[in-house]
Amino acid sequence: MISRQDLRRVGDYLYEIPQTFRHDMRVSAHFYADDQILSKALEDRSLEQLVNTTTLPGVMPPAMAMPDIHQGYGFPIGGVVATRLPGGVISPGGVGYDINCGVRLLAAHITADEVRPYLAELANALYERLPSGVGVKGHLHVNKSELDRILAEGSGWALREGYARSDDVEHTEERGHMAGADPERVSKGAKERGTDQVGTLGSGNHFAEIDVVSKIFDVEAAEAFGLHAGQVTFQIHCGSRGLGHQVATDYIQEFQPASKRYGFQLPDRELVCAPLDSPEGRNYLAAMNCAANYAWANRQVLSYRAREAFEEVLRGRVADPDLFLVYDVAHNMAKVEQHRIGGQDTSLCVHRKGATRAFGPGNPAVPADYRAIGQPVLVPGSMGTASYVLSGTTASMERTFGSCCHGAGRVLSRSEAKRQVRGEQLREELEHAGILIRAGSMSGLAEEAPLAYKDVDRVVAVVAAAGIARIVARLQPLVVIKG
Repeated sequence: MISRQDLRRVGDYLYEIPQTFRHDMRVSAHFYADDQILSKALEDRSLEQLVNTTTLPGVMPPAMAMPDIHQGYGFPIGGVVATRLPGGVISPGGVGYDINCGVRLLAAHITADEVRPYLAELANALYERLPSGVGVKGHLHVNKSELDRILAEGSGWALREGYARSDDVEHTEERGHMAGADPERVSKGAKERGTDQVGTLGSGNHFAEIDVVSKIFDVEAAEAFGLHAGQVTFQIHCGSRGLGHQVATDYIQEFQPASKRYGFQLPDRELVCAPLDSPEGRNYLAAMNCAANYAWANRQVLSYRAREAFEEVLRGRVADPDLFLVYDVAHNMAKVEQHRIGGQDTSLCVHRKGATRAFGPGNPAVPADYRAIGQPVLVPGSMGTASYVLSGTTASMERTFGSCCHGAGRVLSRSEAKRQVRGEQLREELEHAGILIRAGSMSGLAEEAPLAYKDVDRVVAVVAAAGIARIVARLQPLVVIKG
């Protein structure tokens, strides 16, 4: 286990594990934290996992983790690790099982005061239209050829089928489409799991949530994003469902012998990897891109259903019940990107596992109407706590491969949370605080209790103080939809 003495403080909110810490480290490791977050990270294996990632072939300095770090599969959740191309590797553990789990923020043209009398009715309508829970099937059923189009096109499919608007696509990371997606690289089993799950939330930490903008921190950025104090917003947090999980399972199994075949000496079998330019690496990237496209289509269909619910309940009661998309950002991906390293444009495979892309001002990948500000970064809190809208910075491009935190980060396992919290009691407490809950499982609700997570205010304060994001707005929950 790593101790506090093994870390060197190299900034007000930045710690380093030097390359000399262990003989097999190829680069140093950086960790963004304050003292309290550091203490929590030392309680599990997350920092050890971060050190393990420094052994990957082609890894670029530094391997790093965000303040929402906690133990994951192979890579720590909150990890950002880049490998240089050509020659660098791609690792399914650096993406995780829920490929392109992400957050989508929509906003309304109405205030919380206007919608408050109808919140219960709206909560019921949303719960009915947004299927949630383990293995739940959606209202949309697609055949094999249609599913292949979803895997290949992502948000483009949704736009063509009428589930998306053109500005939805423009305000989605990568415009909702990863090039190079090849449905032939996705197994039959994965496709079978994905056929009936388009337009579903799933379970675990996934949710849909009506929020109110409780505070604006950066007026210029908020105006660019279309946000103002008192405004109603709507968040969706979910990913690629069973299809993405199966893609990860398939390729982790395939990469086990591949890692040995390429002669990689790895400290943890969960780090299995292959050169990105190898047949195995290319196949995984093509399948991962399919799962990412599926996730974007999934969140787009959920957005369509949410708009239906707002329209049904609020039409004639408020001036304009429409929802517009602020942004959709992924936080479990590996992407080939160009970054400025040592004054030269360098091609990298950037793994962000439980970390969010946070490109700064002027970057051509940022939507044109946000480019002067930087990319929106969406950081949901735990149920019953605040969420944040941030923006990427020039410093994030220089220090973190354009990356930031993705949420609060767990501090309790799901089983431990259930030992400490009763779902029924938690629901009563939240509703007493003015937050309506719609959930199919009290056990699942207990797993996601606020005490199971770090303080999101503290996490966000660290990335802001470190300069890798700017705080734009804070959101407070009014209605939470869970599986």
